[in-house]
Amino acid sequence: MLSQGSPVRWNAPEGRWTQPDLHLFPQDGHRYEILDGSLHVTPPATARHDSLVESIVATLRSAAPPGWWVCARLGIAFEDSNLVPDVTVLRPHSSGAIWVDPADVALVVEVESDETRRYDRLLKPAVYASAGIPAYWRLEAGPVLRAFTLDGAGYRPVQDVAAEEQARMDSPYPVRVDPATWR
Repeated sequence: MLSQGSPVRWNAPEGRWTQPDLHLFPQDGHRYEILDGSLHVTPPATARHDSLVESIVATLRSAAPPGWWVCARLGIAFEDSNLVPDVTVLRPHSSGAIWVDPADVALVVEVESDETRRYDRLLKPAVYASAGIPAYWRLEAGPVLRAFTLDGAGYRPVQDVAAEEQARMDSPYPVRVDPATWR
């Protein structure tokens, strides 16, 4: 028997991890995701990371046409994966589910950190692209915003915006970005 101060105990599933398994984990700041049936855990984000996410959300929300939704850390349910981008832009008339359908997603944004660099550059974009999400942005140190558009089976770079630059992005809708203002 566990005392009140004891950590919750659980067992890994017999086979692949699935979305219901994610409910086993505490709300402790870690990001629990499933990639092709395998569990991936990211350490809690830093205050700087959270601040950058909030700034990107504010920028995208201020330019969003009526009916569009901009959400921080909203889960996307893929066939064998459940990923949680830092920022998700949903098209009008999206389902509003806790785990959204990739068909409702117009843009995902990842704010890169030392712990997520390879995951944000290699694995997550491959899943997003295979699900048909049309646009992917990645904010790297600097900060530098790298924007990609879906081109066949993967993403191709369309624009880089450095910290000292301002730019107009056309996807998912017209929006002016200035990475130097994101704190």
